[in-house]
Amino acid sequence: MEPYAVIETGGKQYMVKPNDFVLVERIDSDVGSTIEISKVLAVSDGTKLRIGQSYLDGVKVKATVEEHKRGPKVVAFKKKRRKGYSRKVGHRQELTLLKIVSIEQGG
Repeated sequence: MEPYAVIETGGKQYMVKPNDFVLVERIDSDVGSTIEISKVLAVSDGTKLRIGQSYLDGVKVKATVEEHKRGPKVVAFKKKRRKGYSRKVGHRQELTLLKIVSIEQGG
């Protein structure tokens, strides 16, 4: 099996492998910069799985910021019939595309 890690960013969890592309909530970093994600919940080297009590110590996932973009528009529309009430709200999520470079296991 390939090595992988389960990371947390933006309040969501993602299973990542080296050379994967992951679309996460907006991260304040410049395009082309390298970031380290230290909120790693689980890591596997292909044979052995380590699971943390919340997060693992000494394990980091390095990723490069490929681009910033916006997700699809989500429309919330409410209406009550025969009452003249309607409400329309739109939202587009700011997203960041990351390329996972490596999973570093220390200790």
